[in-house]
Amino acid sequence: MTAGIFKEIGFDLLNLFYPITCCGCGETLVKGETHLCLSCIATLPRANFHNMEGNPIETKFYGKVKMEYASSFLHFEKKTITQKLLHEIKYNGKKELGKMLGHYFGSELVQSRFCNIDLILPIPLHPNRLKSRGYNQSEWIAMGISEAMGKPLVTDAVIRAVETNTQTKKNAFERWENADGIFKVARPDKLKGKHILIIDDVVTTGSTIEACANVISEIEGAKVSAAALAAAE
Repeated sequence: MTAGIFKEIGFDLLNLFYPITCCGCGETLVKGETHLCLSCIATLPRANFHNMEGNPIETKFYGKVKMEYASSFLHFEKKTITQKLLHEIKYNGKKELGKMLGHYFGSELVQSRFCNIDLILPIPLHPNRLKSRGYNQSEWIAMGISEAMGKPLVTDAVIRAVETNTQTKKNAFERWENADGIFKVARPDKLKGKHILIIDDVVTTGSTIEACANVISEIEGAKVSAAALAAAE
């Protein structure tokens, strides 16, 4: 028997006693499926905003910050698969799911007006939050986008200097107030003259991306675009 056959037998036995289930619907995954079943992948509520000027994500930033382009991969509504997947990525340790979805998103972005960005920058977490969670979900999403687009991932150019409370139950003004002044540029040399694509996991009011974009926009020659895995419109 070859090593490949032993590996297949091992997978079958493991899946028999400890079935790997889809993060979307909970059904058992079959060979070739990872994190999501083919049915869930096919029915994801894609937004398709990447080639739409003036889309609902871009309008969130009108009059607030100069944004070249903005988009999201999925529509967000409560009690839907999008909310479930975001919860799995952010709170249940499914960071690889974030990377996989990021790769799907990046495959769309690279064939759109977003193809002219220079680098990808995930929204940073405060060190205390990073330590408690163990990873930055936006960074894992950005990893997948970076791989699919063939663009460099930069994680040390902007830091989160202020630790904030969760945005989940705040209204629009409270979200803006909670995010104002929390980011600082640590490596302006990496951003000077570049078109930066900021990546977040989910956009509601856009206050977090706005705060990050504002500090980047102060750098000479820097341009900003934004993309999120999901967005509430």
